Amino acid sequence: MLDDYYARIGRYAKFEEIEIKDGDAVEVAEKLSRHIPDRSRVVALEVDGRVLGSHDLAKWLGRAENDSIQTVVFLIGGAYGLPQDVSRSADLRLSLSALTLPHRLARLVLAEQIYRGFSILRSEPYDH
Repeated sequence: MLDDYYARIGRYAKFEEIEIKDGDAVEVAEKLSRHIPDRSRVVALEVDGRVLGSHDLAKWLGRAENDSIQTVVFLIGGAYGLPQDVSRSADLRLSLSALTLPHRLARLVLAEQIYRGFSILRSEPYDH
């Protein structure tokens, strides 16, 4: 299912998933920073982040496109979450749910919402 959404997203934008191993906060922050290109928009997934509906997330993605942002990076923390410095420096701290989701489920929900956002922006029939 996850690969299906990744393929669907790939119709709209270059998509890449990078997974790094957990470690201490400094180590994780360093690893993450190596994978975040300059001038990217960064979204940190956090339980206490901002709650957006599908249409609001689509608008956020649309603004990134309109601003010619080349890369949008979504960060999902490990077992102990994201390092605080990484989370605080993100352009958007986003909550998918007040519930704590396992990583695979969080990835699936996020991928579906990114795909839904692109379909909303293009007025495609997926979003109903």
